[in-house]
Amino acid sequence: MFLDYYKLRDQPFGVTPDPRYLYFSPGHREALASLFYGIETGRGFLSLIAEPGMGKTTLLFQLLQRWKGYVHSAFLFQTQCDSRELVRYLLDDLGLKSDGEDIVRMHSELNDFLYRETKAGRRVVVFIDESQNLSDTVLETVRLLSDFEAPDKKLLQIILAGQPELEQRLSRRGLAQLRQRIAIQARLEALPANEVIRYIGHRLEVAGYEGTELFTPGALGLIAERSRGIPRLINNLCFNVLSLGCARQESRIDSELVKEAARDLSMDIPVPHRAMVQAQKQHRPDRGLRRLAQSSYCWIRERLNRRRLFQTTTVSLLLCSVAIYMGARGGTRMMLQHDAGKPNSRIAVSTTARLLSGTEPDATKAPNDSAIAVSKPDALTESAGSFVYVVQQNDTLRDLCISMLGRYDSKVLSHIRELNPDLKDPDELEAGQEIRLPVSAAN
Repeated sequence: MFLDYYKLRDQPFGVTPDPRYLYFSPGHREALASLFYGIETGRGFLSLIAEPGMGKTTLLFQLLQRWKGYVHSAFLFQTQCDSRELVRYLLDDLGLKSDGEDIVRMHSELNDFLYRETKAGRRVVVFIDESQNLSDTVLETVRLLSDFEAPDKKLLQIILAGQPELEQRLSRRGLAQLRQRIAIQARLEALPANEVIRYIGHRLEVAGYEGTELFTPGALGLIAERSRGIPRLINNLCFNVLSLGCARQESRIDSELVKEAARDLSMDIPVPHRAMVQAQKQHRPDRGLRRLAQSSYCWIRERLNRRRLFQTTTVSLLLCSVAIYMGARGGTRMMLQHDAGKPNSRIAVSTTARLLSGTEPDATKAPNDSAIAVSKPDALTESAGSFVYVVQQNDTLRDLCISMLGRYDSKVLSHIRELNPDLKDPDELEAGQEIRLPVSAAN
C-alpha cells in the first residue's frame, strides 16, 4: 500500500465521492451557478451535459445540498424503463403511494402533491440522471410532466443530466417540443492541463501529503494528456502510478512511470492518434476529414458561446467561414440542418452566463427569446459577477466558498464583505439568511 510509503493519511484518488476531495473547476462552478439560477427563477426544464466521469452526479448532489430544506426533490437513476415505470419511480421517490398500474391515477396523485407543496412554499425538483438512456416515448412523458403548472408558475422543475448523446437525441425533429422547453443547458467540459495540475495538488493536500513535489512537470503533463482532463480517468491513472511508484521504491513520479501505468490501463495511445486511426478505417477517404471539420465547428461555436470572447458579428463571420469550408466537403447541408435545429434555449444559456458574469445582454440580438434576455431578478443586477444564495442549515461560509469558488482565503473573504456590507459576522450564518456570493474567486 502506497499510503505509508508516500506518508498519506488516506487514499487521495479513491472512487468513492468523499466531499472532502470535491474540486470544482471554473467550468463546474459556472454550471452549478447556472443550474442554481435556473431553479431559483423557476425556469422549468434544465439540462446538464457532460462526458462520463466528469462529475455530473456529484455536481447534482451539491446543487441539491444547497437547496436542502427549501425543495422537495426526487432523484431518478432508473432510466431503462417505460413511461408507467418512470412515473411510479417518481412517486415512490417523492414518498407517494402508488399501485403502479393506473397512469391516470398516478398523474392525479402527483398533481395533488405538487399543489400542496406549492401552497406550503416549497419547490419540487426532479433530477433524472443518465437521461440519454430514456426512450423517445419516455422523454415525451417527461415533457408532459412539465404541464403541471399554476397560472403564474411551474409546479415542477426537471433537470435532465446525461452524456453528449442526450444533446444529440434532443436535436431530433421528433423531440423538438421537449428541446424548446429546456431553458438552460449547462455543460461540463474536460479540465485543461493547468486545472488537472490543481486537481491533483488539491487531492494530495487533502490526503495529508506534505513532502516535496510528488509529480514531475513532465508526469503531470502526461497525466493531463492521457486522461483527457476527465476526473475519473485522472483518479485511475494517478492511483496506478502511485502503486507502481511504491512497488519500485520511487520517491518521485516521473513521466516514464506515467507511461507504464497508462499502458496498463490502455491509455497509452494519445487521443489525436486514436482519432487518426479511426478516420483511416472509414471507407470514404474524405469522411474522417468531414467529421473532423464538423467537430471543429461545434467546438469553436461552443467555446465562443461559453467564453464570450467575440461579439455576435465576429462569431457569425467565423461560423460562415467554417460553413464554407464544410460546404467544399459536402457537409454544408448537414451543418445548417444541425444549427437550425438548435432551440432558443441556447440563447437562454448565453444570457444566463452573461447575467451571472455581470455583462448586460443585447435584447435586439435575441429576437425569439427577448423576454429571457431582458428580464432578470433585481438581485442579480445589484452586483456584477455575483448571485444571491439562501443559507441552509449547517452551512458555513468556508464550506460554501470551497464548494462554489474552490478556495477560501483573505481575498475571497474581503470580496464577500464588499458584496455584503451588512454581514456582521461571517462565521455566524443563520438558516434562511440571504448572502451574495461571487461567481468566481478573485485573483
